[in-house]
Amino acid sequence: MRIIDPHVHVWKNDPAFPWAAETTNPPAEDRTPEMLLELMDAHGIEKTVLVQVIYYRWDNSYIAHVAKQYPDRLMAVGRVNPEDPDAPDHASDWVLNHGICGVRLSPGADAAGDWFTGPLMDPLFARTQELGVPLLLLTQPSRLNDLVPLLERHGDLDVVIDHMADVHPDDAAGRKSLMALADHDHVTVKISHTWSISKQGYPWIDTHDLVSEVYQTFGPRRIMFGTDWPVCLANAEYGQTLTAVRDEMKCFSPADLEWVLGKTALTLWSFGE
Repeated sequence: MRIIDPHVHVWKNDPAFPWAAETTNPPAEDRTPEMLLELMDAHGIEKTVLVQVIYYRWDNSYIAHVAKQYPDRLMAVGRVNPEDPDAPDHASDWVLNHGICGVRLSPGADAAGDWFTGPLMDPLFARTQELGVPLLLLTQPSRLNDLVPLLERHGDLDVVIDHMADVHPDDAAGRKSLMALADHDHVTVKISHTWSISKQGYPWIDTHDLVSEVYQTFGPRRIMFGTDWPVCLANAEYGQTLTAVRDEMKCFSPADLEWVLGKTALTLWSFGE
C-alpha cells in the first residue's frame, strides 16, 4: 500500500529564509525536511506534501527550496495574501516559476475573515483553476456556507477542505455544512485532526463516527488522511496519526483504505509520475 501524506509543515531558523515581519514569536526549534524524511522512512510514508507554515506568510521561498531539494519525496503548497488584488499574479509566479503545487487560504470565522466573501476571491479561484493546482482551505464550520457560491462558479477547481474544517463530532450544524459539500464533485476532505477534536485519548474513538460519515458521504476517492506534523505533536505522535486511520478505524474496506492513505492524494499531486 502506497502511503502519501498530504499535510506537513517544515521550517528553519535561517537568515536566508527570514520570518515574515508579522511573525512576532517565531518557533525556537527547527522542523526540517531531514527530520521529516527520517520519520517518513520509519513509518513507511513514501511521499509528502509540504504546506506553507504561517510564520513565513506569503513568502514561499523555503518550502519551494525544500521541494526542489527532494523532488522525488516532497511537493509544496504555498500561500498568497488573499487581501492583495495582485494575489492571482502572485499565485501564477509561485506555481510557474518556483514549482509551488497548490494555494492555501485560511479565512477565519470572525470578521477578520470576511475577505472570503469579497470581490477578490473569484479572480483568485479562477486563476488557481487555470493553473491546474488545488486550492486548500483551512477554516471553521461557519465559513463553509460562504464557500458554496465560489464552488458553484468555479466547479472544475479542485478544493481541499483541511482537517474536516475542524467540525467537532457533536456539531450537528457543522457536520451538515461539511457533508453538503459532497454535492460538488471537485471537493476533497482531509480526515485529519481527529486528535484535536477528540475528547479522548488515542485512537480518538469519539471521532470515528464523524470520519465514517465523511467517508460514506464523499466516498474513498475524495478523502485522505494527513499527519499535520509537527502541529500534531501537542496531542499525538507522528506515527499515531497514521495508525489511527490505518489500524483503528474499522469503517474502511481494504481497497478503500488504499485511496484514503495514498491514491486520493496522488490524483491531486502527481510527484512527476
